Amino acid sequence: MSDKELTATSPLNSTSTELASRRTGMAFQRTRLAADRTLMAVIRTSLSLISFGFTIHKVFDQLKETKMIEHAASGRNFGLTLVLIGAVVLLMGIIYDAWFMYALRKERTALRESGMLHAESPFPPSMTLVVALLLLGLGVVTAISMIYRVGPFA
Repeated sequence: MSDKELTATSPLNSTSTELASRRTGMAFQRTRLAADRTLMAVIRTSLSLISFGFTIHKVFDQLKETKMIEHAASGRNFGLTLVLIGAVVLLMGIIYDAWFMYALRKERTALRESGMLHAESPFPPSMTLVVALLLLGLGVVTAISMIYRVGPFA
């Protein structure tokens, strides 16, 4: 035998396993950011629906008030429908994002407990989700204001 004694190393302590663990941690971060981008696309779509529906509703209200048209109910109902569809789309996006992030955190915890992942970096709550929840509240308030003609958007 040579001067260097051969030592058996645990497969979980080798350099390649360490690098793989770090890459896996970064993959979790990239997946989390991809989920945030998906939620931002849902926010963008639902915000467009809500704002377009609100605009249609207000235009038909103004046309009726200036007596340019006699009946504005169909236009206002179409606008309200767009606002409600936007709110439902946003709600579905929030539910999907929450479910996906729960599953991702669960998988990350399982890998950390098995020693295959260090998970040293924090996995904070998504600010995109907070914005989505605020916009959902705004969409609901807008719809209620349009239906009952009360509040800030009446």
